[in-house]
Amino acid sequence: MQTLDTLTTLPDGALTSPAARRNSDAILKVLRAHLPAHGSVLEIASGSGEHAVTFASALPGVTWTPSDPSAEARASISAWAQQVGAANVQPALPLDAADASTWPTGTFDTMFCANMTHISPWPATEGLMNLAGRVLRRPGGLLVLYGPYREAEVPLAPSNAAFDDSLKSRNPAWGLRDRSEVEALAKSHGLASTLRVEMPANNLMLLFRRF
Repeated sequence: MQTLDTLTTLPDGALTSPAARRNSDAILKVLRAHLPAHGSVLEIASGSGEHAVTFASALPGVTWTPSDPSAEARASISAWAQQVGAANVQPALPLDAADASTWPTGTFDTMFCANMTHISPWPATEGLMNLAGRVLRRPGGLLVLYGPYREAEVPLAPSNAAFDDSLKSRNPAWGLRDRSEVEALAKSHGLASTLRVEMPANNLMLLFRRF
């Protein structure tokens, strides 16, 4: 499982992530404001699964489908779902954003992806947008991204600059993505940028709608 967080394994096999616990409330506030009261969500790169069970529990009218290419992550997601008892969390899919052969064929009202674009090669973001263009309800399906981004009109925070250097030292194909490039890629797959929300710790939430 690709993560820069320090994970702790609980007795039931669930992994716990300090970062997921820190940012859940702020992310949930935005999701509450923009997700439909009833609908389906496909989460990409769910990691430990803490976001999935937290958001699904808080949004009981939503059916939440987590996914991750890592078997370790999927086992953790299952453990969290059993621990929390969130009936609206579906079994995790072995989805890899960069591998179209793993993608689902159904339709979803929303796709959510946190902290993936910078901890993966650019083809993963290309795949993410391609997938969103295929499976999001048209028109109006929602894509929600969370994480740090570069912006031409906003000076890069020193902490994000250091984080970007650290990412590239681990893997030259990783690094903070340029928001304008992400938005242009989204548009090429039928997704219009509709909202930019500033989040704690120099992160952003970027919202796109299928047209």
